[in-house]
Amino acid sequence: MPRRELRIVVVGAGLIGKTHIDRVTEAAQLHAIVDPAANARDTAAKLDVPWFDDLDDCLAADRPDGVIVASPNKLHLDHGKACLEAGVPVLIEKPLAESVTSARQLVKLSAKTGVPILVGHHRRHSPVTHAAKQIIDQGRLGRIAAVNAMFWLNKPADYFDTTWRTQAGGGPTYINLIHDIDLLQFLCGPIETVQAREANHVRGFAVEDTSAIMLIFASGALGTISVSDAVSSPWSWELTSGENPAYPRTDQSCYTIGGTKGALSLPDLRVWSHEGAQSWWS
Repeated sequence: MPRRELRIVVVGAGLIGKTHIDRVTEAAQLHAIVDPAANARDTAAKLDVPWFDDLDDCLAADRPDGVIVASPNKLHLDHGKACLEAGVPVLIEKPLAESVTSARQLVKLSAKTGVPILVGHHRRHSPVTHAAKQIIDQGRLGRIAAVNAMFWLNKPADYFDTTWRTQAGGGPTYINLIHDIDLLQFLCGPIETVQAREANHVRGFAVEDTSAIMLIFASGALGTISVSDAVSSPWSWELTSGENPAYPRTDQSCYTIGGTKGALSLPDLRVWSHEGAQSWWS
Protein backbone atom coordinates (compact mmCIF):
# COMPACT_ATOMS: atom_id res chain seq x y z
CA MET A 1 0.00 0.00 0.00
CA PRO A 2 1.36 3.47 -0.86
CA ARG A 3 2.49 5.27 2.28
CA ARG A 4 0.09 8.16 1.66
CA GLU A 5 -2.85 5.76 1.87
CA LEU A 6 -1.89 4.23 5.21
CA ARG A 7 -4.43 4.99 7.95
CA ILE A 8 -2.62 5.49 11.24
CA VAL A 9 -4.07 5.95 14.71
CA VAL A 10 -2.04 7.82 17.33
CA VAL A 11 -2.65 6.90 20.96
CA GLY A 12 -1.57 9.66 23.31
CA ALA A 13 -1.43 13.32 22.38
CA GLY A 14 1.21 14.49 24.81
CA LEU A 15 4.70 15.78 24.08
CA ILE A 16 5.80 12.84 21.90
CA GLY A 17 2.32 12.02 20.64
CA LYS A 18 1.96 15.47 19.11
CA THR A 19 5.21 14.94 17.21
CA HIS A 20 3.89 11.64 15.83
CA ILE A 21 0.63 13.33 14.87
CA ASP A 22 2.55 15.96 12.90
CA ARG A 23 4.65 13.34 11.11
CA VAL A 24 1.65 11.17 10.29
CA THR A 25 -0.30 14.07 8.80
CA GLU A 26 2.71 14.81 6.59
CA ALA A 27 3.34 11.27 5.36
CA ALA A 28 0.11 9.25 5.69
CA GLN A 29 -3.50 9.56 6.82
CA LEU A 30 -4.22 10.37 10.46
CA HIS A 31 -7.11 7.98 11.06
CA ALA A 32 -7.92 8.96 14.66
CA ILE A 33 -6.51 10.28 17.93
CA VAL A 34 -7.02 8.31 21.14
CA ASP A 35 -6.56 10.16 24.41
CA PRO A 36 -9.11 10.99 27.15
CA ALA A 37 -7.68 14.49 27.69
CA ALA A 38 -9.72 17.48 26.54
CA ASN A 39 -6.79 18.99 24.64
CA ALA A 40 -6.53 15.78 22.59
CA ARG A 41 -10.18 16.09 21.65
CA ASP A 42 -9.54 19.68 20.61
CA THR A 43 -6.55 18.61 18.51
CA ALA A 44 -8.66 15.98 16.75
CA ALA A 45 -11.39 18.54 16.05
CA LYS A 46 -8.84 20.98 14.65
CA LEU A 47 -7.46 18.30 12.34
CA ASP A 48 -10.95 17.04 11.48
CA VAL A 49 -10.25 13.45 12.51
CA PRO A 50 -12.18 11.14 14.87
CA TRP A 51 -11.39 11.27 18.57
CA PHE A 52 -11.73 8.44 21.06
CA ASP A 53 -11.06 8.27 24.76
CA ASP A 54 -10.52 4.51 24.59
CA LEU A 55 -8.41 2.44 22.18
CA ASP A 56 -10.75 -0.57 22.20
CA ASP A 57 -13.61 1.64 20.99
CA CYS A 58 -11.40 3.05 18.25
CA LEU A 59 -10.31 -0.38 17.01
CA ALA A 60 -13.88 -1.65 17.10
CA ALA A 61 -15.19 1.31 15.11
CA ASP A 62 -12.90 0.96 12.09
CA ARG A 63 -9.73 -1.11 11.88
CA PRO A 64 -6.72 1.09 10.91
CA ASP A 65 -3.60 -0.02 9.07
CA GLY A 66 -1.37 0.74 12.03
CA VAL A 67 -1.25 2.29 15.49
CA ILE A 68 1.38 4.44 17.18
CA VAL A 69 1.29 4.14 20.97
CA ALA A 70 2.68 7.24 22.68
CA SER A 71 0.75 6.91 25.93
CA PRO A 72 2.32 6.85 29.44
CA ASN A 73 4.65 3.90 30.02
CA LYS A 74 2.29 2.05 32.35
CA LEU A 75 -0.34 1.88 29.59
CA HIS A 76 1.94 0.41 26.91
CA LEU A 77 1.11 -3.18 27.82
CA ASP A 78 -2.67 -2.72 27.59
CA HIS A 79 -2.51 -0.62 24.44
CA GLY A 80 0.00 -2.93 22.78
CA LYS A 81 -2.09 -6.02 23.60
CA ALA A 82 -5.21 -4.39 22.19
CA CYS A 83 -3.47 -3.76 18.88
CA LEU A 84 -1.92 -7.20 18.60
CA GLU A 85 -5.14 -8.97 19.48
CA ALA A 86 -6.93 -6.89 16.85
CA GLY A 87 -4.32 -7.83 14.25
CA VAL A 88 -3.05 -4.27 13.84
CA PRO A 89 0.72 -3.60 13.55
CA VAL A 90 1.88 -1.24 16.27
CA LEU A 91 4.78 1.12 16.90
CA ILE A 92 5.19 1.51 20.64
CA GLU A 93 7.22 4.41 21.93
CA LYS A 94 10.12 3.45 24.11
CA PRO A 95 10.17 1.85 26.55
CA LEU A 96 8.26 -1.12 25.19
CA ALA A 97 6.59 -1.48 28.59
CA GLU A 98 6.99 -0.40 32.21
CA SER A 99 8.70 -3.65 33.23
CA VAL A 100 10.60 -6.60 31.79
CA THR A 101 7.66 -8.87 32.60
CA SER A 102 5.22 -6.70 30.65
CA ALA A 103 7.63 -6.33 27.74
CA ARG A 104 7.99 -10.11 27.49
CA GLN A 105 4.22 -10.46 27.38
CA LEU A 106 4.09 -8.19 24.34
CA VAL A 107 6.96 -9.98 22.60
CA LYS A 108 5.31 -13.38 23.15
CA LEU A 109 1.94 -12.11 21.97
CA SER A 110 3.51 -10.64 18.83
CA ALA A 111 5.12 -14.01 18.08
CA LYS A 112 1.87 -15.87 18.74
CA THR A 113 -0.30 -13.60 16.58
CA GLY A 114 2.27 -12.87 13.89
CA VAL A 115 1.50 -9.16 14.23
CA PRO A 116 4.66 -7.03 14.31
CA ILE A 117 5.76 -4.56 16.97
CA LEU A 118 8.25 -1.78 16.31
CA VAL A 119 9.76 0.07 19.25
CA GLY A 120 10.38 3.79 18.80
CA HIS A 121 14.19 3.63 18.73
CA HIS A 122 14.49 6.23 15.98
CA ARG A 123 18.22 6.77 16.54
CA ARG A 124 18.88 3.43 14.82
CA HIS A 125 17.91 5.17 11.57
CA SER A 126 20.23 8.18 11.99
CA PRO A 127 22.91 8.67 9.30
CA VAL A 128 25.36 9.27 12.16
CA THR A 129 24.54 5.88 13.64
CA HIS A 130 25.00 4.09 10.33
CA ALA A 131 28.32 5.86 9.73
CA ALA A 132 29.53 4.84 13.19
CA LYS A 133 28.46 1.24 12.60
CA GLN A 134 30.40 1.20 9.34
CA ILE A 135 33.54 2.54 11.04
CA ILE A 136 33.35 -0.19 13.68
CA ASP A 137 32.49 -3.00 11.25
CA GLN A 138 35.40 -2.01 8.98
CA GLY A 139 37.76 -2.71 11.87
CA ARG A 140 39.08 0.83 12.11
CA LEU A 141 38.90 0.69 15.91
CA GLY A 142 40.29 -2.82 16.18
CA ARG A 143 38.91 -4.98 18.95
CA ILE A 144 36.52 -2.97 21.14
CA ALA A 145 37.79 -2.79 24.72
CA ALA A 146 35.85 0.00 26.39
CA VAL A 147 32.66 1.99 25.88
CA ASN A 148 31.47 5.09 27.68
CA ALA A 149 28.18 6.95 27.41
CA MET A 150 26.79 10.02 29.11
CA PHE A 151 23.28 11.35 29.42
CA TRP A 152 23.43 14.51 31.46
CA LEU A 153 20.87 17.27 31.09
CA ASN A 154 18.53 19.25 33.31
CA LYS A 155 14.80 18.81 32.86
CA PRO A 156 12.80 21.87 33.92
CA ALA A 157 10.47 21.80 36.92
CA ASP A 158 7.30 21.99 34.82
CA TYR A 159 8.30 18.74 33.06
CA PHE A 160 7.26 16.98 36.26
CA ASP A 161 3.81 18.57 36.38
CA THR A 162 2.81 15.35 34.60
CA THR A 163 2.52 13.10 37.64
CA TRP A 164 3.55 9.78 36.08
CA ARG A 165 7.01 11.23 35.39
CA THR A 166 7.62 11.38 39.16
CA GLN A 167 6.70 7.73 39.69
CA ALA A 168 8.46 4.41 39.07
CA GLY A 169 9.03 3.87 35.35
CA GLY A 170 8.94 7.58 34.58
CA GLY A 171 12.59 8.43 35.11
CA PRO A 172 15.54 9.02 32.78
CA THR A 173 16.53 5.33 32.65
CA TYR A 174 13.29 4.23 30.96
CA ILE A 175 12.48 7.44 29.12
CA ASN A 176 15.93 8.52 27.90
CA LEU A 177 18.76 6.08 28.60
CA ILE A 178 16.90 3.27 26.85
CA HIS A 179 17.83 4.97 23.54
CA ASP A 180 21.51 4.95 24.49
CA ILE A 181 21.38 1.29 25.51
CA ASP A 182 19.76 0.41 22.19
CA LEU A 183 22.47 2.24 20.24
CA LEU A 184 25.32 0.74 22.24
CA GLN A 185 24.00 -2.75 21.57
CA PHE A 186 23.56 -1.93 17.89
CA LEU A 187 27.12 -0.63 17.63
CA CYS A 188 28.99 -2.92 20.01
CA GLY A 189 26.89 -6.08 20.30
CA PRO A 190 24.68 -7.58 23.00
CA ILE A 191 25.05 -6.77 26.68
CA GLU A 192 25.27 -9.77 29.00
CA THR A 193 25.70 -8.33 32.48
CA VAL A 194 24.59 -5.13 34.19
CA GLN A 195 25.50 -3.65 37.56
CA ALA A 196 23.98 -0.34 38.59
CA ARG A 197 23.06 2.06 41.35
CA GLU A 198 20.43 4.77 41.25
CA ALA A 199 19.67 7.81 43.38
CA ASN A 200 16.80 10.26 43.80
CA HIS A 201 18.46 12.61 46.24
CA VAL A 202 18.22 15.73 44.04
CA ARG A 203 14.45 15.91 43.57
CA GLY A 204 13.27 13.32 46.06
CA PHE A 205 10.69 11.80 43.73
CA ALA A 206 9.81 8.11 43.85
CA VAL A 207 11.73 7.68 40.59
CA GLU A 208 15.47 8.02 40.08
CA ASP A 209 17.10 11.21 38.81
CA THR A 210 20.64 9.79 38.57
CA SER A 211 22.13 6.37 37.81
CA ALA A 212 25.62 4.89 37.45
CA ILE A 213 25.88 1.73 35.37
CA MET A 214 28.53 -0.81 34.42
CA LEU A 215 28.03 -3.13 31.45
CA ILE A 216 29.76 -6.28 30.26
CA PHE A 217 29.27 -6.94 26.54
CA ALA A 218 29.22 -10.44 25.07
CA SER A 219 32.46 -9.55 23.28
CA GLY A 220 34.18 -8.99 26.62
CA ALA A 221 34.24 -5.20 26.29
CA LEU A 222 33.35 -3.19 29.37
CA GLY A 223 31.05 -0.19 29.35
CA THR A 224 30.21 2.60 31.76
CA ILE A 225 27.20 4.89 31.63
CA SER A 226 26.36 7.94 33.69
CA VAL A 227 22.79 9.22 33.46
CA SER A 228 21.10 12.15 35.14
CA ASP A 229 18.25 14.46 34.23
CA ALA A 230 19.16 16.81 37.08
CA VAL A 231 22.57 18.00 35.82
CA SER A 232 23.24 21.17 33.85
CA SER A 233 25.66 20.04 31.14
CA PRO A 234 26.11 19.73 27.34
CA TRP A 235 26.71 15.94 27.28
CA SER A 236 23.69 14.05 25.98
CA TRP A 237 22.55 12.82 22.58
CA GLU A 238 19.70 15.33 22.65
CA LEU A 239 22.09 18.24 23.01
CA THR A 240 24.96 16.99 20.85
CA SER A 241 23.27 15.43 17.81
CA GLY A 242 21.17 18.37 16.61
CA GLU A 243 18.49 15.97 15.36
CA ASN A 244 15.72 17.66 17.34
CA PRO A 245 15.54 21.44 16.88
CA ALA A 246 13.72 21.77 20.20
CA TYR A 247 17.08 21.39 21.97
CA PRO A 248 20.00 23.82 21.73
CA ARG A 249 22.88 22.05 19.98
CA THR A 250 26.32 21.86 21.55
CA ASP A 251 29.64 20.95 19.91
CA GLN A 252 30.37 18.17 22.40
CA SER A 253 30.19 14.37 22.22
CA CYS A 254 28.36 11.97 24.52
CA TYR A 255 29.69 8.51 23.54
CA THR A 256 33.25 7.24 23.31
CA ILE A 257 34.08 3.78 21.95
CA GLY A 258 37.66 2.56 22.25
CA GLY A 259 39.48 -0.30 20.59
CA THR A 260 42.98 -1.61 20.03
CA LYS A 261 43.50 0.46 16.87
CA GLY A 262 41.55 3.63 17.58
CA ALA A 263 38.72 5.39 19.34
CA LEU A 264 35.49 6.95 18.12
CA SER A 265 33.44 9.74 19.63
CA LEU A 266 29.77 10.33 18.85
CA PRO A 267 27.82 11.98 17.47
CA ASP A 268 30.67 14.06 16.02
CA LEU A 269 32.15 10.92 14.35
CA ARG A 270 35.74 11.79 15.22
CA VAL A 271 38.14 8.85 14.91
CA TRP A 272 41.38 8.94 16.87
CA SER A 273 44.32 6.66 16.08
CA HIS A 274 48.11 6.51 16.21
CA GLU A 275 49.88 7.26 12.93
CA GLY A 276 52.66 4.84 13.73
CA ALA A 277 52.90 2.07 16.27
CA GLN A 278 50.02 1.50 18.67
CA SER A 279 51.73 3.42 21.45
CA TRP A 280 51.00 6.42 23.60
CA TRP A 281 54.35 7.83 22.47
CA SER A 282 52.95 8.28 18.94
